Amino acid sequence: MRSEDAKKKWDAIYGGEGQAGEAARVLAENSHLLPERGRALEVACGRGANALMLARLGLQVDAWDISAVAIESLQTEADRQGLTVQGEARDIMQQPPRTDRYDVIVVSHFLERGLLPLLTRALRPQGLLFYQTFTRTRVSERGPSNPEYRLADNELLDLCAGMRVLVYREEGRVGDVQRGFRDLAMIVVQRIA
Repeated sequence: MRSEDAKKKWDAIYGGEGQAGEAARVLAENSHLLPERGRALEVACGRGANALMLARLGLQVDAWDISAVAIESLQTEADRQGLTVQGEARDIMQQPPRTDRYDVIVVSHFLERGLLPLLTRALRPQGLLFYQTFTRTRVSERGPSNPEYRLADNELLDLCAGMRVLVYREEGRVGDVQRGFRDLAMIVVQRIA
């Protein structure tokens, strides 16, 4: 999808009433791994639930989304909560983050396979990437219908090759599919060099 078309699509989605919601499970369940201070980036932030959580935990936070409407909503909520978040309407594939810039990067419900090497380079040594998105192996219809925007089995591990895996979870259709972490994969990895 062209950048301008993507902006229009996401501006329309975020144009109505809505709140930031809850942080992604990959971040909420693994926040104990975060540094006490440092610089963080949420990519494809939408209304910024992850960015708001990171700011509450004392990190300096940048939050980027292709939708200016989403960024405006995030800034309004950050101001309401008395938090500092530097939001920016930005196409990350056209304007990737600088090398060795961040201690933490969070991505949820967004898949652009060519982005992973850019994010790895944007992490400082020992920096952490928290990533969660939809899988092709699923038990419900939630998430994108196009399989190109969904991960194949264990693909997230392959995309993060060369990094130290701290957390990985992908349950597919094994066992009681009414329970657990379904339709998604999550990973927390650390840059080792």
